[in-house]
Amino acid sequence: MLESLPEPAQEEAVEHLREYIADLQDDRAWDARFERTQLQLMAAARCAKEAIAQGQAEPLDVDRL
Repeated sequence: MLESLPEPAQEEAVEHLREYIADLQDDRAWDARFERTQLQLMAAARCAKEAIAQGQAEPLDVDRL
C-alpha cells in the first residue's frame, strides 16, 4: 500500500508509524513500571489513611515545599 504513494508521502507515513510505535512502547513500559509498584502504592495509601484517621497527618502546605 505504501509503495503506491509518492516517495515523500511514504517517508511521512513511515515517520508517523515510527512515532506511533515509540509511543506504544513508552505506554507499555509505563504500564509495566506501574504494575511493579502497585502494591507499594497501595501500602503507602493505606499508611496515609491510617495516619489521617489517627490525627497524625496535617494538610499539605504548598508554600513550604
